[in-house]
Amino acid sequence: MCGISGIFNVENAETLVAETLFAIQHRGQESCGVAVRDCRGNISYHKGMGLVKNVLTPENLFNHQGNIAIGHVRYPTAGRSDKVNSQPHVAELPEGPHIAVCSNGDIINYYELRTWLENEHNFTFRSDNDGELIGRLVAYYLVHEKMTIENAITETQSQLKGAFSTLLIYRDQMFAFRDPHGYRPFVLGHLDYEEGGELMSDGVVFASESCSFGIVGATFIRELEPGEIIRLEKGKPLKTVSVSAQNRQHCVFELIYFSRPDGFTFNELVYDVRKKIGARLFEYDKENLGVDKDTVVMAVPDSSNFVALGYAQASPANFDMGLLRNHYVGRTFTKPDQKQRDEGVRHKFNPLPDFFTGKKVVLVDDSIVRGTTLRKIVRMVRSAEAKEIHVRIGSPKVIGSCYYGIDTPTRKELIASKKSVDEICSFIEADSLKYMEVEDFDTILKSSGNFCFACFNLKYQHCPDDYHQKTNVPCERC
Repeated sequence: MCGISGIFNVENAETLVAETLFAIQHRGQESCGVAVRDCRGNISYHKGMGLVKNVLTPENLFNHQGNIAIGHVRYPTAGRSDKVNSQPHVAELPEGPHIAVCSNGDIINYYELRTWLENEHNFTFRSDNDGELIGRLVAYYLVHEKMTIENAITETQSQLKGAFSTLLIYRDQMFAFRDPHGYRPFVLGHLDYEEGGELMSDGVVFASESCSFGIVGATFIRELEPGEIIRLEKGKPLKTVSVSAQNRQHCVFELIYFSRPDGFTFNELVYDVRKKIGARLFEYDKENLGVDKDTVVMAVPDSSNFVALGYAQASPANFDMGLLRNHYVGRTFTKPDQKQRDEGVRHKFNPLPDFFTGKKVVLVDDSIVRGTTLRKIVRMVRSAEAKEIHVRIGSPKVIGSCYYGIDTPTRKELIASKKSVDEICSFIEADSLKYMEVEDFDTILKSSGNFCFACFNLKYQHCPDDYHQKTNVPCERC
């Protein structure tokens, strides 16, 4: 799970891309970068480890100015955590212009395709990142198969298995394309859109989430269709080259956790979905928990705020904020290892003085993955002298790994795959524990059949054979 952004034919596009990346910084905090095509037709790039405001500074962007730019914020799910694997990637061609590419998602058949390019066609890879693979596949079809750029992208799209929302710069054109199932969000907007007018390429903005449009003054137009390929060319209308959609498999975890609550993702208002989740959780407690006006409902901030609010609004209980979050600490779930996640919890949260003493608390979180983070938070609230702590989770039990862009690589790391709800409750040291059920989303979402619930029910779209080769761990489906 990462974030991407692109701006076409706008002066100082690199600066606008940096601003949109800042708005979706929550999607990745390990590294970031931009690639820019300047007025002379050259592609340059700048990327580095760290946050957008520290890496993509005006000083660093001074030598990378142009009117076409793409950018990326990375949360590492595949490949090492280092600058080499940061995006965008630039693929050199023997003759003519280079290709710049950035992508959000995970390619399941990455090693199969990479091995084919290396062994059969003598390609050399600098990174072990699937964004580079996409660029080199396009380059292969352009150079070796003599295809047009549109056909090269179409063929590349057909060869990839998994999740990819991708932006690519070639000559004076930009292309945006998406996997046929639409796993990860991908939206387009426009800086100068007039209602009812023709949608011109000049001024088009792409991003992972619509919340990034406001920071640059862009108007949200629509989501890209699953399997859609869009071409942008200066002075011409935006053109859909093709659409090769299959059954939609939008990641429901985007609505539960990853996406910002002020976004419009997969035809849903994110904050509204989360409030509905909270209201549904209260339905489970209406008869048996004894929730009353003296009960405090609170979130593990911030991704659970609207879930907790929805719970409180459906109940007689009061919504309050008993944990102070340090906003200079990023999202602990997206940290690359458990040690950093544990340190993040200690640095991130602190209970309000005398807030919890003698209180019955409904503590709402979005999910339990490994369980160690939530146990530390429950202990923190308990040490603040809460009388009771009842944990409510805004997702079903995470029992399967995600192969489409979330860092849950093996089932053995997932507490719900090996412990019962009662055992998990005991592990996190809560008085009670309740999860959502997959079936609950039939009434919460407009079209629940368009979503992927594989990490909750093991119904995967692809069997990750390539993942077996890499880890020697059989997937849940086999």
